Amino acid sequence: MQASKGTEGKRMRVSKALTIAGSDSGGGAGIQADLKTFQELGVFGMSALTAVTAQNTLGVHGVYPMTPEAVEAQIEAIGEDMGTDAVKTGMLFSGDIIRAAARQIERYSWSKVVVDPVMIAKGGASLLQEEAIKALKESLLPLAMVITPNIPEAEVITGMEIKSLDDRKKAAEILCQSGVSYAVIKGGHAGDGEALVDLLYDGQEFTTYTSRRLPTANTHGTGCTFAAAVTAELAKGTEVKQAVETAVQFVHAAIEADMHIGKGYGPTNHWAYNRQRKEMSMYE
Repeated sequence: MQASKGTEGKRMRVSKALTIAGSDSGGGAGIQADLKTFQELGVFGMSALTAVTAQNTLGVHGVYPMTPEAVEAQIEAIGEDMGTDAVKTGMLFSGDIIRAAARQIERYSWSKVVVDPVMIAKGGASLLQEEAIKALKESLLPLAMVITPNIPEAEVITGMEIKSLDDRKKAAEILCQSGVSYAVIKGGHAGDGEALVDLLYDGQEFTTYTSRRLPTANTHGTGCTFAAAVTAELAKGTEVKQAVETAVQFVHAAIEADMHIGKGYGPTNHWAYNRQRKEMSMYE
C-alpha cells in the first residue's frame, strides 16, 4: 500500500518510555500501572520485568524474581533496537538486579531516569531486600534525574525521621547530595489534614504542589503511577516541574474516579485524567 500524497517520507515522532519494574497480577501497580499511564499520556511504553508477584488488593502472596542476567538482557534488547526517551525504575527487589539495571542505564547513557524506590506494598509486604538499599544508593541514585519516594521510603534512604515539611526539605537535600538532580517527596503519608502536599527540590529551590486529600483506601499503585506520569512527560520533553505537576493531577484524578475493585486496597482509575480533561474542555 502506497503512502498518501504529502505524507510519503514523513514519520510521526513517537516518544518512548521504558519501565524496569515488577509485575502486579492484580493490575493496579508495577509494570501494569506504568504501561497504562504511559499510554494515557501519549507515550509508547516498553518494559523490562524484574519480578513476578502473585498479588491482589488484599496483599502480596508471592514474589518470584528474575535473574539479573534476564533483566540485563531485556534492557539490552530495548537499547540495541528501539531506544528510549526516558526510563522509570520501580520494584527492583535485590542488590544484584539494581546493579544490573544501573549497568545498562549507564551503558546506553540514558539521562532521563526516574527512580521510584519501591520498598513496601500497600498491604505491608516487603518488596526490596535489606541489602539492596546500599546498592540503590551507590549504583542507581547517581544515575537518576528524579527520585520519587514517599515519606517512609525517604526515611529509609536518608536514615532520618520525617515528621514535618521542614524534615522533608532536609531529606530532599540529602537525596540531591547523593547525585539525584531532583527529589520529589510525596505527601500521602503526611498528616497534613485535608491538604496533600507533594514537595519537589531541584538542588536550589523547593516547589510544593497542593491537592485535596481524598477519603479512600483505594490507592493501590499510586506511587508507581505518579513516577510513571513523570517519566512519560519527561519522555515528551516536558520540564521536570511541569512533569511533576501533571503527575499530581493525573494521580488525583485516578484516585477521585474510584472504581471500587477488590476487597482490599483497590486500584486507581488510569483513564480518569483524560476523561476529566475531555469533560472540562466541553465547557470552555
